[in-house]
Amino acid sequence: MPGVSAQVEAWSEVAGLDLVRYGTTADAEEIRDTAVAQPLLVSAGLVAASAVLGPVASPSPALPAERSLVDAVAGHSVGEFTAAAIAGVLSPKEALALVAERGRGMADAAARTETGMTAVLGGDREQVLRALADAGLTPANDNGSGQIVAAGTTEQLAAFAENPPERARLRTLPVAGAFHTEHMAPAVERVREASAALSPSDPTVRLLSNADGAVVDSGAEYLERLVSQISSPVRWDACTRTLADLGVTALIELAPAGTLTGLAKRALRGVELLAVKTPDDLDRAGALVKEHAGSPAATDQEG
Repeated sequence: MPGVSAQVEAWSEVAGLDLVRYGTTADAEEIRDTAVAQPLLVSAGLVAASAVLGPVASPSPALPAERSLVDAVAGHSVGEFTAAAIAGVLSPKEALALVAERGRGMADAAARTETGMTAVLGGDREQVLRALADAGLTPANDNGSGQIVAAGTTEQLAAFAENPPERARLRTLPVAGAFHTEHMAPAVERVREASAALSPSDPTVRLLSNADGAVVDSGAEYLERLVSQISSPVRWDACTRTLADLGVTALIELAPAGTLTGLAKRALRGVELLAVKTPDDLDRAGALVKEHAGSPAATDQEG
């Protein structure tokens, strides 16, 4: 897509990272570093969003026609920064600069204590939540569709693995630490200080929050939620319920994609789904937006 390299190079400057290299030639070990992964994920999402919805530029009430058809935007964890830029709360450069600070802050916080995250798949929801509480763990991602991600110290996770909830399967996640828990408190203050210089605009489309699935119509409130969410659980289950209540008819998960679409297959039955994984998916994504114009809701979901 013309202009992508120049755009990503500009984002690289504000993020303090060579996002072009990390996104093209870097190996898996390099991009596993959360300080790299977070800005890289947001830049990939914004590139895909621009290809599907038109340029994502500085906040402006005047949206391109395609973007005005998008009824709601939601992001999972770091994807909320991409969603904030799509909805016009932050400019892409502001989003990249702030998420870079988030990534550095969370990497530093993770280095202080040996922590991690484990996906809990299946089992009775209430039993799983009780077991996590008994083990001193946090349900850091409550994703719905029978998936909860536990987070805490490595000792807590090891003890939990020895006595898992009935009918639940556990999968250790390759992450640097216990994100969205109290262990990330140092990063919260670091990002809050960085965000103080920003003047967010109110969203131009419905913008959902991970905190509780609510539609947030204040840019200032959404920015504060972005900051506090660093140490608070992601309630993707609540976001999914809001999307259902809005009557969505189509859902597009922007790159890198697949996980949220998989959850939606169970939670949003009857909704047309598309995961944008490669450039070959972009034309179909644009067509899907146009096909659902005028329906009760057309949803762009950012992962």
